[in-house]
Amino acid sequence: MDDILPGGQPSTSVHHTCMARTRITSPPLLMPRAFASKLLKLYDYPDPRRPGRMIKGYDCPHALRTALMCAAVAQRLGHEPARVKQYQIACILHDLGRAGLDRQLFGRIWSWARAQGIPTRPREWRAVHPETRYGRETEAFVARYRAAMGEAGIELNPWACEQVEMRLGYARRLAARLRTVKPRLRELAVTWSPWMGRIMLYYYYPEKLAGAQPWVRQLAEILVACEQFEAFSNQRRGRDYYVRRREDLAEAFAYLNALHKEGIISRPVVQALRELSAEGAFDKVLEQARGRALSRRDRACLRQAGEE
Repeated sequence: MDDILPGGQPSTSVHHTCMARTRITSPPLLMPRAFASKLLKLYDYPDPRRPGRMIKGYDCPHALRTALMCAAVAQRLGHEPARVKQYQIACILHDLGRAGLDRQLFGRIWSWARAQGIPTRPREWRAVHPETRYGRETEAFVARYRAAMGEAGIELNPWACEQVEMRLGYARRLAARLRTVKPRLRELAVTWSPWMGRIMLYYYYPEKLAGAQPWVRQLAEILVACEQFEAFSNQRRGRDYYVRRREDLAEAFAYLNALHKEGIISRPVVQALRELSAEGAFDKVLEQARGRALSRRDRACLRQAGEE
């Protein structure tokens, strides 16, 4: 795991004095590295097509980088240290509903859907197809597009339907994976609270946080902001299923602004992320996401981020 942690990063915890308005030079890992590795192992998934074989978790470095950034933003916004530690565990596991992701098949399905202008998130699907019963978006997608996808050479067999579920049925699949791994979480002495699962769903299901306490809502917003910010610099994901040829920080900040206008993330969350970017707190994790050093243009964009 050393290759996905910022250089010089302490392996256990940061001082509790690193709270609101304190300069953070590197996003904190609030647990031992060995413990984080055990959490990331929960992304490994038994291959239903080949008994005895495990599918290694897809892009676990993304989950860890996101969790590092989330802790930094939560600290900047003044969340209490004990809660931030628990929050970082949820952030590490935020993609657990995608355990078993078939990189090639997942990319083919969703690249095809995007090319056809088909909604790829539950709330977007329901906006276009309001007749779909809540939580049954996967079944609606399969029924509507099975024939067309077959003509495109993509058979919607049970394994392919699991890949569809990873986006359009994410809440259901995440709940199933959490049920499976909770015994292991108990062995690791992780105290799992309901709010941890709710924040993991916020990007796809913002309605599930209706009436939530303000601190829960803000932690969910931070997860969305940091995950999306990392994803815009994540070269592997960009090639695998965003059909992206380059990473652009200006586009990343523009998307955060769009999420703010939609009411998905609030101004304080956007501003905290921008301030930390301007201070250089995220330079190393973004370089790791890209697999190369930041260009002069990238660094200039980051240094100016706090001015907008």
